[in-house]
Amino acid sequence: MIEWKFKVKTIDLSTAGVKVAVVNRADAEDMDVHGMDRIEVTHNGKSITAVVDLTDTFVEPGTIGLFFEGYKSLGVTDGEFVRVFPVEKPVSVSYIRKKMDGIKLKREEIFQIINDLMEEKLTDVELSSFVAAAYMRGLDDDETVALTEAIVNSGETLNLKEKRVFDKHCIGGVPGNRTTMLIVPIVVSAGLVMPKTSSRAITSPAGTADTMEVLAPVALTKEELENVVNKAGGCIVWGGAVNLASADDKLIQIRHPLSLDPRGMLLASIMAKKKAVTATDVIIDIPIGEGAKIATRGEGLDLAEDFKNIGTKLGMNVKTLLTNGDHPIGRAVGPAIEAREILKILQGERISLELVEKSCQLAGILLEMGGKAERGKGRDLAYSLIKKGKAYEKMREIIELQGGDPDIKPSDIEIGPVSETITADKPGKIAHIDNKSISAIARAAGAPKDKEAGLYLLVDEGEKVKAGQPLFTIYAKTQRKVEQEIEVYEQTRPFRYEQIILEIG
Repeated sequence: MIEWKFKVKTIDLSTAGVKVAVVNRADAEDMDVHGMDRIEVTHNGKSITAVVDLTDTFVEPGTIGLFFEGYKSLGVTDGEFVRVFPVEKPVSVSYIRKKMDGIKLKREEIFQIINDLMEEKLTDVELSSFVAAAYMRGLDDDETVALTEAIVNSGETLNLKEKRVFDKHCIGGVPGNRTTMLIVPIVVSAGLVMPKTSSRAITSPAGTADTMEVLAPVALTKEELENVVNKAGGCIVWGGAVNLASADDKLIQIRHPLSLDPRGMLLASIMAKKKAVTATDVIIDIPIGEGAKIATRGEGLDLAEDFKNIGTKLGMNVKTLLTNGDHPIGRAVGPAIEAREILKILQGERISLELVEKSCQLAGILLEMGGKAERGKGRDLAYSLIKKGKAYEKMREIIELQGGDPDIKPSDIEIGPVSETITADKPGKIAHIDNKSISAIARAAGAPKDKEAGLYLLVDEGEKVKAGQPLFTIYAKTQRKVEQEIEVYEQTRPFRYEQIILEIG
């Protein structure tokens, strides 16, 4: 095999993924390589596979530009020499093309795609093509199961003492829907095991991990997570800190900018995380309605059936619940404000009753699945575990084991020092509160990056309001952020009124 010798020019920039080598166009012609082709670069016994980027001027002939990932992996410095020779594209590229042509992929082909993804052999263009192909051509049950198992295989799995492990997942899209932080302490206080790995926010004002982080560290290692669960029975941690189902995070990074959520990839993404924590019994919350990810009951039923089918093939007992997702569930939106609300509920305050009801419904189903309650009695047991303080005591234990202060009080949690209350400009009945608008307002305040930022709703759907009555309070670090929130409110107008006719003369 013919090889070339090049002097290195280090480029102090990160590609955040696939390794890239910048080659002068004249050298590329000599080597018979083109843009996006692969080359192998070696130095002192180390080698990397890099994708070729062409230039006429950035590097001179005889010089190769290596970004941070490349020169760091090789241990090479500016001006040193490396050996270079062309290599073929990974075989998984042909499998991606096969899927684009509408041909069903075999199990080993899907595993090869995920393996090459993990070894950073595929470019963003190739991975985007895989996502697009899954979106346009679909993945059948066999492909979805294979993708789930390949994602699980890409990382580690938990090693827990218990054989039965419980878990839940919500497909998202509803502000204030912080049910996990109530469900985990409820279920675990009854004696079930629930190692909950949750996500940080991507497009929402807060993810469960963002809110839990107000109370305790969530970036635990696998060993630390296992220790918490083996002692307390459960945890609430950030999944991104644990090497579980690692390929899923990489696929999400590709899917997010494209705003594509292929059904098979959505199912595989969720079920892989459940499989990685060795879950045996799972409940899936599918919010439906205006402003939710799933608009209609029919779509929700189809997705629910898919979850149950895939769960069965993976050896899991999966139940689904279609829930009302056309408006915010809790009143608090934003990490710190949500954490305050959760602590108050666990301490017995009668607030955010819809959030409590939904959480107890979901927890109740898990309690029935785990044999802790008779069928139809799980919800009542869940309520009693809050009322008796057992769920709160379990949450305190989890907080302490994760490295937080178990004695933290709602009043200890700081929220934005600058606030402003928005009032109704006319009388009427609140017919609808728009999810996306509420999320946009809270994000304009700085959430989730600023944990103290967000808003608190003072009215519910169906409530009659008078002109001048408070609708919600905005919290932010600065007056400028509050003004930005008000601008978003004026643009989006999240409250839709039904006019109340008081009198006809």
